[in-house]
Amino acid sequence: MVYYFCSRIFIADQFIIPTWSMAPTLVPGDRVVVNKLLMGARIYTDFDFQKGGQELKSVRMKGLRRLKHNDIVVFNYPQVGDRIAFKINYVYCKRCVALPGDSLSIVNGHYRCNNHEGVLGLQAEQNRLETVPDDAYDFACMAVYPFDEHVGWTFKHMGPLYIPRNGDMMALTAKEGIIYKSLLEYETGKTVTVDWGTDRVLLDGVPVKKHLWQHNYYFMAGDNVHDSMDSRYWGLVPEDYIVGVVKLVSYARDKETDKIKWDRVCLPR
Repeated sequence: MVYYFCSRIFIADQFIIPTWSMAPTLVPGDRVVVNKLLMGARIYTDFDFQKGGQELKSVRMKGLRRLKHNDIVVFNYPQVGDRIAFKINYVYCKRCVALPGDSLSIVNGHYRCNNHEGVLGLQAEQNRLETVPDDAYDFACMAVYPFDEHVGWTFKHMGPLYIPRNGDMMALTAKEGIIYKSLLEYETGKTVTVDWGTDRVLLDGVPVKKHLWQHNYYFMAGDNVHDSMDSRYWGLVPEDYIVGVVKLVSYARDKETDKIKWDRVCLPR
């Protein structure tokens, strides 16, 4: 029993896929095995978990490697209300399409990254999205993070968005203040306001012109680009929130019949 719990903490754990957001790669009922050795296991240093979310207090063991483009990742959903906060056992599974230091764009439905030459996500699904004319939706349906008319991004046309990296110094204008508002509040503990008239960012009412990033962040996206609640809508994931990398579907059960799907047993991912 001790070995079982230690292996779940330090080596690997299993999670159930509940939605179609990663289809066709992962489908509801899949049991995915998450490798914790790659990035290093995350060890909590405070177990007083709050239902309404809290500051995550943890340390990460030394891992075998960093995250890579196109890794499928399980992570704690980072948003509670309009702030970044941690909720135990509230996890998402998405594909990592941008790493710290990347600049990411969505061009006519396709992910484009300055530090990755290959396809990000599933080409076929992005091709399908490309065929949908923009006027098929009103702007409210297409709007994405940070949901501000001054930025005006949509799920087919977004960015370029710089993904903050620990140690980066960023100049702050009103646009950066809007785009990175929740991240700035997470790192500083202060309230961010933006003055578009003077093109300024204010922390607790005090103007600031730059910010030194203290964490690494990642852009996570569902393979089902037509129906996935992902970083396009709620923003970036702090590195501390990452649980591990999906390497295998151990088995799957049909959500309607509860029968095992034998074609999805020991399926590498």
